[in-house]
Amino acid sequence: MAEQPLADVIVLFGGTGDLAQRMLFPSLYFLDADGFLADGFRIIATARAEMSREAFRAQVKDAVGGRGGASGLDEKVWARFEARLDYVGADATTPEGAAELKVAIGPAKTPIFYLALSPSIYGRVCAALAAAGLATPQTRIVLEKPIGRDLASSKVINGAVAQVFAEESIFRIDHYLGKETVQNLLALRFANVLFEPLWNNLTIDHVQITVAETEGVGDRWPYYDEYGALRDMVQNHMLQLLCLVAMEPPSDMEPDSVRDEKVKVLRSLRPVTRADVQAVSVRGQYTAGVVSGESAAGYATERGQPSETDTFVALRVDIDNWRWAGVPFFLRTGKRLPERRTQIAIQFKAVPHSIFDAAAKADLQANRLVIDLQPDEDIELLMMNKAPGLSEGGMRLQSLPLSLSLAKAYSGPNARRRIAYERLILDVIAGNRTLFVRRDEVERAWEWIDGVADAWRESGMAPKPYAAGSWGPSGAFALIERSERAWYD
Repeated sequence: MAEQPLADVIVLFGGTGDLAQRMLFPSLYFLDADGFLADGFRIIATARAEMSREAFRAQVKDAVGGRGGASGLDEKVWARFEARLDYVGADATTPEGAAELKVAIGPAKTPIFYLALSPSIYGRVCAALAAAGLATPQTRIVLEKPIGRDLASSKVINGAVAQVFAEESIFRIDHYLGKETVQNLLALRFANVLFEPLWNNLTIDHVQITVAETEGVGDRWPYYDEYGALRDMVQNHMLQLLCLVAMEPPSDMEPDSVRDEKVKVLRSLRPVTRADVQAVSVRGQYTAGVVSGESAAGYATERGQPSETDTFVALRVDIDNWRWAGVPFFLRTGKRLPERRTQIAIQFKAVPHSIFDAAAKADLQANRLVIDLQPDEDIELLMMNKAPGLSEGGMRLQSLPLSLSLAKAYSGPNARRRIAYERLILDVIAGNRTLFVRRDEVERAWEWIDGVADAWRESGMAPKPYAAGSWGPSGAFALIERSERAWYD
């Protein structure tokens, strides 16, 4: 990959919003603390609210201090970081607002524009930047996903951005790709001769991907009512995880080499049709229940009226190519589930023949590779081992995990779990697009998701109720049990 110039300023649109305060400013602070921000690198926030620079800096200090853990803020680092911060109160969708930003940016040659805004106004912001002369070949623009709510709206938004910025300047961000364990999946597959020869339908029985949340929708229901779990989580995060598990080895780590392989996976997804949608998908919506020992209201109660919105989705996904033919991928995600968990479980096939006696044969389990992304980051390979000790019935077996726990391997008084955005912001500063999503990748994902939504609509498939604190509708268990398999819980 040709070396790119380092960015010299980042402009955060929506700088007073939740994403900026919870994730972006703390990420930038920690990058500064670790010495990754060059001298002279500046951070400019913009939003419509009028606010003094001093008041804004105090707001950011509170936000960053809340993520500092027990150690809190390092005052020396904060003094350096605070000097980088500036604020511009302006409407960035107008040429006048963009002109104010241009004055604040000054002589910077390689700016980053991070749009922590509703995707519906991406086009207007880009047009305003172009009118102010801020859309140069050196400019980098970061877009938060999901972009649109279907293929048609995604094309409109991406098209409006593309009128101003070349694809090489656009960084579509999915924060899941910044997680250490997600990146480690690439290292696990392609830096170890042990796994890649086994990573196919000859040895893998099936794959499960689970993204479970204990929280409800709450006051986010206007957004969630428009998207639902299918468009919010499956399109946005789960298909990215599926692509990283299923893609062919890229020729190198160049951005387009990796992204080309992910697009091939998306092109190979078997379409979901009206004829098979009942057999390969489940929709659910949580009702009142108990989560973590506390009563939880149903989605309709939070919303104030009944709705057809899915807060739970389970899918069987088939990839029609040589590597994965006959290997089902089971995806499930939902709100108000019993625990918070993001996990990939790769279930290997059983040994073709057991040489052990009846007692040990009963103990025998197939190997399983479990990749945990949250709440803890860990990789475990479950392997069979002789159970220690003596027994009259001969050898006994037990399953034991080989762990690649990042928390255990890198523990220490100063160790901390990085925010996923730190990796991604650092890559934008360096101009590295490997972990960002290309336009054709976004549109291929939406095309497949639209097929699922269309099949639901054509078949009249409404969400099934499930109690908050459960693992979803009963149909989610039937979905996987039809293939004589079970969810890994």
